This record gives sequence, C-alpha cells and structure tokens, in this order.
Amino acid sequence: MMNIHIIVVGKLKEKYLTEGCKEYLKRLGTLCKINIIEVDEYKLGDNPKPSEIDICLKKEGENILSKIPKNSAVIPLCIEGKQMPSVKFADLISKLAVDGVSDISFIIGGSYGIWDEIKNKGKFKLSMSEMTFPHQLARLMLLEQIYRAFSITAGTKYHK
Repeated sequence: MMNIHIIVVGKLKEKYLTEGCKEYLKRLGTLCKINIIEVDEYKLGDNPKPSEIDICLKKEGENILSKIPKNSAVIPLCIEGKQMPSVKFADLISKLAVDGVSDISFIIGGSYGIWDEIKNKGKFKLSMSEMTFPHQLARLMLLEQIYRAFSITAGTKYHK
C-alpha cells in the first residue's frame, strides 16, 4: 500500500476546511496510508523585507526537511511546477508505484512559498493552477485530487 505524506506549513483555521479534509482522509483510508504533518508557520510582520522572507522560507524549509521520510519521493506544490489534468496526475502516482516508489511526500509551503532547497529535492514539481489559493485551501484541493487519482486508477465512478 502506498504511503502518502502531506507536509504543510501551518494549521487549518477554518471549520469548513477541517471538515473537508477529514472527509477525504476518511475516503483515502482504504486506498493508501495517508498522513498530514503540520510544521509551524514562521511569523513575519505586515511588510517583511526580502531578507526576512528568505529567513522565513529557510526556517520553515528546515522544519519540512526534518519531516520528510527517508526514501520518500518529494513533490513540492509550487508556482514553477507543472499543471496537469487529473488523469495525468493519477498516471504520475501510478508510475511512481510501478517504479518501486512506495512513499510520496507532497509539500505545501506557507504564505511565501517553499524554500528552494526543498523545490530542488522534488522528484516532480506540481502546480495546481495559475490562480493563487490560500495554502490551507491547497491542502483540501490536494487531498481531493489524490482521492480522485486513486479512484481513476481503480476505475471507480468518482471521476467522470
């Protein structure tokens, strides 16, 4: 069974996001082993300097790096990543499994993105959209797409 880790900066704050994530975690429970790992968000003032943002990204990034399981395929969600339809995303996960990868770590950064060192570790960089979404919403969207990917692979009617 595939091990999926979603390593995220920050905690969910909105009830609707928490409930949505719980629902997809429940659905995914029979398809893979999945866990969410939250790391602390580095706090910055209202108008941080670029150097302060760099420090933030490094601190959050070091925390993320410490949570990535050994031999896990790293897939950061970042603006430089590749967008793909759900069927191609399902193919990506299936191909990783066929290639012997049993552990995938998806990385969702904080408000300022993801430290470059983590992006460089990425087996594949994923972008959900050219649009900007709150990182808390990205967690729910990613869970839904992972569920959809496993449903596509299994041939269930969820994906139409």
